[in-house]
Amino acid sequence: MKTMTFLIVEDNAGIRRLLRRTLVDTASAIWECTDGSDALAAYEEHRPDIVLMDIRMPLVDGLTATRQIRDYDPSARIIVVTDYEDDDLRAAAFNAGVRDYVLKNEISNLPEIVAFLAS
Repeated sequence: MKTMTFLIVEDNAGIRRLLRRTLVDTASAIWECTDGSDALAAYEEHRPDIVLMDIRMPLVDGLTATRQIRDYDPSARIIVVTDYEDDDLRAAAFNAGVRDYVLKNEISNLPEIVAFLAS
């Protein structure tokens, strides 16, 4: 049953396609941004159920974009999806307001993670 909406904020087109394919069975809509600089406007426009946020992007990083979205909507559900397995970065992400931190090599677990967050 496709009931959730997603916003993917990721500068790598290949990763965006992979995220889209991973979530297509649970998504009624998926929107994309290529940088954190567009994330808040896209969030305001679409009000997705879940945001999938990369951390390192060229203009505005994912932690800054996460803080902007959470300032706008404290109930926003944001999951970091990153290559960086770093305890300090993980702590900074949770301090910025993310709900989960997923490594890109664990993307196959996303359907279960988003189902848990949506419940």
